[in-house]
Amino acid sequence: MGIVEKAKEFETRKLKFKNTSDRILASREVKDLILGVNEVYKKKKDQKLMDLMKRLTVIKQKIEKRLKGRPLTAA
Repeated sequence: MGIVEKAKEFETRKLKFKNTSDRILASREVKDLILGVNEVYKKKKDQKLMDLMKRLTVIKQKIEKRLKGRPLTAA
């Protein structure tokens, strides 16, 4: 399976991560997928690949936001 197919499969996968280690693994996986799609994009310059990278980046940001947790408010 090529990198683009893996990226599309990751995008359609349910993003239910039970614990922190699952989130960390997912974050690393999506980062690798984004970098791989970027290498293909550099050669082909296909706008669909850029759109795929943008969607994966949004997913990655959501995962990382959840990893960081909520900031504590000073009372």
